[in-house]
Amino acid sequence: MNPGFDPEEIAQLKRECKAERLNFVYVTDEFEDEEENNEHAHVQFVGYYKDKEVVYDALIYTLRLHHSTLVYDAALERLKVQMPDYVSPDERGETDPVDFEQDEEAEILLTEFIEEIEENEEITVREHVEVDDKFDYGIGLEVGLNKTEINEKIINDFIIRFNSGRLQLDTNVYSFTTEDEE
Repeated sequence: MNPGFDPEEIAQLKRECKAERLNFVYVTDEFEDEEENNEHAHVQFVGYYKDKEVVYDALIYTLRLHHSTLVYDAALERLKVQMPDYVSPDERGETDPVDFEQDEEAEILLTEFIEEIEENEEITVREHVEVDDKFDYGIGLEVGLNKTEINEKIINDFIIRFNSGRLQLDTNVYSFTTEDEE
């Protein structure tokens, strides 16, 4: 059974929310970088799914962050085509050799691909809520919002609208460039 549907788990989460004086609690991720990030949040809250009370496990992020992730992934795919034998520092094992020249070449190419993808507006994003009912704890949500940051008020408003069935997503399509951030 999925523990996110367990009344005990739900009651526990309600108590935690009450203690925090919020309608959600933050989830701390072990791979989360320690620096202050205001473009995404991982939260849990209680809601209803098919008339049953459930824990929602939600990743909420800005469209800008979503866009830059998609652009980076697309640029990485192009890099793999251009340099099929290249192993990025993130994917290297401790025994893999380090080739600084190749790293530099890859970095330059990656930057060029990112600029090209952004310039041509190849990747666009829009507000969305993806529901994962096969999630291992409750119901998973991925939420992209057209906000400059993700803060308590934005999370709170989202949950209230989501739980009351009054969530209206912006259907406009957006594209961003790295220059916007500087």
